[in-house]
Amino acid sequence: MTHIGKGIIPMGIIILAVTANLGAQSLEDLPGIRERAVILRIVSRVIEGNQTVSWDSENINITIPGRPVGIKLVGSNLVVAVQFTPFLRQSGQHTLVAQGQIWLNTPDGGISYSSTMQTIPLEFMEQVYFFPLGPMRAENEPLIEIQLVLEPYSENERSERATRRRNQSSP
Repeated sequence: MTHIGKGIIPMGIIILAVTANLGAQSLEDLPGIRERAVILRIVSRVIEGNQTVSWDSENINITIPGRPVGIKLVGSNLVVAVQFTPFLRQSGQHTLVAQGQIWLNTPDGGISYSSTMQTIPLEFMEQVYFFPLGPMRAENEPLIEIQLVLEPYSENERSERATRRRNQSSP
């Protein structure tokens, strides 16, 4: 894990890409997929040293077990790329594999690279947190926090997403 140095995380972090391998429409086209589908809610935040949230973004992704959902956070001196892959177990104790890559400009003008892979046990609707730069920080330094919730895909979610799409496209 990389330690956050003062000024490493700018307030203007941007989510460059959120990718999921399945969309709601493809669930309708593939028999048997809808029953296996899950929803991965991802909330990314930058928390300043005084515990205020200076930036956040929420993404809702539909996928199936074994297919990753990825996000990329890009700042002026930092790139964080993370993929989350859910795996379901009959026992209800599911697993989320988090693979992260971090590129960070160093004060000497170079680039620091690190990677991480973690297996996170979780149940449906449980909130888990992933800290791509590590949870430890010096006082008054910012922190990147990614909150994850795994949910079963339901017909209600599908109709809510369709309603949101219709409302967004109407004037």
